[in-house]
Amino acid sequence: MKDNLTGDTESWIEKVHDTQAKDKKNRKHQGDGHPDKSLPGKQHRNGN
Repeated sequence: MKDNLTGDTESWIEKVHDTQAKDKKNRKHQGDGHPDKSLPGKQHRNGN
């Protein structure tokens, strides 16, 4: 079991980093609590 611990730890760290990167991207897109700083969302067109 101890031999596999390093691999599990590395994959866990990789997953955490991925989650943090996604969180950072989402915060940037959503304005990090400041609606005026948020990026524009999709603009839907009505039948044109």
